[in-house]
Amino acid sequence: MNRTPNGRHFKKVTHLGFFLFSDPGILNISTGTGEVVMSKIIFNENQRRTLEANPNVKTVSERTIQYTPEFKVKAVNENLQGKAPSQIFTENGFDLTVIGADKPKETLKRWRKTFRLYGEEGFFEERRGKGSTGRPSTKELSAEKKLEKAEARIKYLEAENELLKKLEALERQAKRRS
Repeated sequence: MNRTPNGRHFKKVTHLGFFLFSDPGILNISTGTGEVVMSKIIFNENQRRTLEANPNVKTVSERTIQYTPEFKVKAVNENLQGKAPSQIFTENGFDLTVIGADKPKETLKRWRKTFRLYGEEGFFEERRGKGSTGRPSTKELSAEKKLEKAEARIKYLEAENELLKKLEALERQAKRRS
């Protein structure tokens, strides 16, 4: 590890073409041009407990904070009325030295986009992962398209049933042989 003039530790990873800076609890990867490619704050146990105690927080992991949908709606509305992101977060019990000074601005930018696309309901329904029902269609399907989709689903389910029957028959055969 080397030190920059301002005292930050860094390690040059030449074969990958970037510098790795390490500050306590923060990982920054820089291309050497001054741009930070990735910055992740890692919360310690004490910080996680403090964040979890905040009523506006749903869950906290080592690297992420999941906020309650109610807080997201409230924050977006306050921001649209002219309140600064950092002020919103500070007034709602968040320590910017813990979550990062840029976190409120970045987070509210993402939330405003969600609000613009899906309205308040966008914060209450899961649109990714296992809980998702897929990206909601923006247009209404015609009766023809609905029938086409239903027929395709039936065909898929019939093929799945046939496969399961064959698998069951093979298992019975294997059981008789042993």
